[in-house]
Amino acid sequence: MIADWGVWANLVIRWLHLVAGIAWIGSSFYFMWLDSHLKAPAQPRGVGVAGELWSVHSGGFYHQMKFMVAPSDMPDELHWFKWEAYTTWISGFLLLALIFYVGADLNLVDRNKLPLDAWQAILIGLGSLAGGWLIYDALCRSPAGQNMKVFSVVWFLLLTAAAYGLTRIFSDLGAFMHVGAIVGTVMVANVFLIIIPNQRKVVAQVLAGEAPNPALGQQAKQRSVHNNYMTLPVLFIMISNHYPMIFAAPLNWLWLAGLGIAGWSIRHFFNLKNAGRMEPQVLAFGALAFLAVAVLNESVRPKPPEAVAVPTYAAVRLIVDKHCIICHAAHPTHKGIPAAPSGAMFDTPEGLRKHADKIYERAVVSQSMPLGNETGMTDAERASLGAWIKAGAKGE
Repeated sequence: MIADWGVWANLVIRWLHLVAGIAWIGSSFYFMWLDSHLKAPAQPRGVGVAGELWSVHSGGFYHQMKFMVAPSDMPDELHWFKWEAYTTWISGFLLLALIFYVGADLNLVDRNKLPLDAWQAILIGLGSLAGGWLIYDALCRSPAGQNMKVFSVVWFLLLTAAAYGLTRIFSDLGAFMHVGAIVGTVMVANVFLIIIPNQRKVVAQVLAGEAPNPALGQQAKQRSVHNNYMTLPVLFIMISNHYPMIFAAPLNWLWLAGLGIAGWSIRHFFNLKNAGRMEPQVLAFGALAFLAVAVLNESVRPKPPEAVAVPTYAAVRLIVDKHCIICHAAHPTHKGIPAAPSGAMFDTPEGLRKHADKIYERAVVSQSMPLGNETGMTDAERASLGAWIKAGAKGE
């Protein structure tokens, strides 16, 4: 019964993470759109008004104005956009801890790469999050951070290096999720440590009758734009566990980098479009990056092992019982697995046939199962399993 509560905790935290992430990214997309559509006021609107916009939605008209630094007087009520970001990170970190730290031996450590103890892997994971923020923040404050193009290239190369290094330390999926966690930590730290504090300083200066420091707003805007461009790559990482042909493939760090370029390009295209600049070559570049990943990934992936003869069901049953049903059964026996992942149970002929295609994809093609190959499934066993499935996955 206690183990079941872990499953429910996973569900509620994952749901919260998804909802909060939608709210945060939605506000990021909206304010970038709003900034790009502001126009100089047709009539004087007061000191410091940089632009205005009329819009219509849900049966009403809206009139938005932006002050370049701050209004001369603060309104009685000021809305802040921060809890979406904080909730997304807190729920994401709880998921990371629940899946990859509590279950470090199963989901994070890959002893075929490094024979780490769970506590060592956890410390490396936490260190990567803190180190990612420190390096990013230092880069922003350096001369390179003042040039968006230079910054983008350097930050991309640093994230690619992080992906390369982590995929040689952790399990493939654990490495991907930590790259995503690095990006997510950077994004929320931008909000918590730079954007919100700078806005509070501006508010305090206005309330004190002082001229607000424009550098504070400029720095906050810089970090907000960075966050906007990191949204699509981090969203891909959130769903990457569904695509073992990416996270479990040879050169997986390179495919992640390529898809990151695709996501960045798509975001850049829409930011330019919203600003009135239609540049389809940017979108084409993103599509080309995606296509290049797909073609190159397929060309270098090892071919599934092939067996000479189709094995009997009894022979396949022995392979599955040895390597799979400790997790994929009505009553899993593997430590940290309270219920069969994705509800896939292979302890009956019907269950085995029902999930044959997924078994082929994960155990034969991508060879991402068993996790970290902890049970030592051999190429010959994978070949036999694949031959049985290709022959129709016939039962007893």
